[in-house]
Amino acid sequence: MNGMENLQMIMQLKGMWDRFTTDHPMFPKFMNAVMKQGIPEGSVIEISVTAPDGTPLSTNIKVSASDIELFETLKSLKP
Repeated sequence: MNGMENLQMIMQLKGMWDRFTTDHPMFPKFMNAVMKQGIPEGSVIEISVTAPDGTPLSTNIKVSASDIELFETLKSLKP
């Protein structure tokens, strides 16, 4: 990808993110609260998805030091 394509993709993602936050305003608030509190090593992150037919899928991870490094790197990308 060249610079112009990158810029177009960033603008497209920004528009998609704006729509997502409009449609789901509690999710960014939740994420901001989590980031403000922090996610210390040893924390457990759980994710659950329930399909329209009621079938649940879930998983969890126990946060490691390398996970925290990833989170900090991603946080630094936030404008």
